[in-house]
Amino acid sequence: MTDQPTKQSAFTLRATKAPLKWTILLLASLAFIVPLELLHLPAALLLGAMAAAILVAVFDGELAVPHWPYVLAQGLIGCLVARSIGSAILVTMVHQWPLFLAGVCSVLLISTSLGALLARWKVLPGTTAVWGSSPGAATVMVLMSEGFGGDPRLVAYMQFLRVILVALVASIVARLWAAPGGLPRAAIDWFPAVGALPLGETMALAVFGAIAGAKSRIPAGALLVPLLAGIALSCTHVITITLPPWLMAGSYALVGWSIGLRFSREIVIYAARVFPKIAASTVTLIALCGGLAVLLHLIVGTDPLTAYLATSPGGADSVAIIAASSNVDVPFVMAMQMARFILVLLVGPALARVVVRWTKS
Repeated sequence: MTDQPTKQSAFTLRATKAPLKWTILLLASLAFIVPLELLHLPAALLLGAMAAAILVAVFDGELAVPHWPYVLAQGLIGCLVARSIGSAILVTMVHQWPLFLAGVCSVLLISTSLGALLARWKVLPGTTAVWGSSPGAATVMVLMSEGFGGDPRLVAYMQFLRVILVALVASIVARLWAAPGGLPRAAIDWFPAVGALPLGETMALAVFGAIAGAKSRIPAGALLVPLLAGIALSCTHVITITLPPWLMAGSYALVGWSIGLRFSREIVIYAARVFPKIAASTVTLIALCGGLAVLLHLIVGTDPLTAYLATSPGGADSVAIIAASSNVDVPFVMAMQMARFILVLLVGPALARVVVRWTKS
């Protein structure tokens, strides 16, 4: 096979100065984020930033997010997740642990099996397929995959495709199935008044936890150390985790840029080529989790919409929004979502290793 010259795009950012590249990235991010926010799409900030970064990367932007700001962004996201796992949710999990264990294990078994098949059929590498199929918080799964041998670009592609499809299907189901009377989604107050002490404590947790995690040998430590420390400190009321939306907007943008700027024209072409198989896997996962919701309704008596949202595979933030605007048992839904997320954190790396060994056998 003779070497052929690579066909270059007519437009390239390769010779553009770095400050102008960052300006283009920022403006492109706003161009994506604003309409996504107006559509109330879950994870709009991260998705918009990632889409803009992919666009810049495809046109040879050759930018990279600095290491330590990216580490700090992971620490803040860890704090955000820790705040979501409150003491009330933990109490609900403990009181109904057999039901939660059965439910979360069933969803995890289905998602891992689908990921294993994608790896076995050589659609995606083993660890990437498992993390991409994992029904946890999408952003966290992307960051975890990077620490455990997966390709965060393809994991992000799988995770956020599922977030969009799950949100779409769950919204339709909620609209068709739920009785009227839910609360409308509240507008985001981007610059709320916050206490200096809680914000300072949260920043200290994020900064020192992320640095300690990054310097340790713990995979994805910059995320996991502040997450686990935050759960312990917030549930024991030692600190009140306070994260104003403007601060998280910056964190999501940094993570989205970091992932998107690693793409290349070849990766984008590959992602487009495997799209039908990834979409089919995602739709299958949604359908099988819907079957679990039917079983939960028939066996336990949980109302159908609560059961469906509780077993919905991932996109906990979008599920929370839909649950809050519907007549469902919101604590039960969020406890099931958080229980599954915790289980994925605990067993995800081991499952990835098992799948890799199975695909190589």
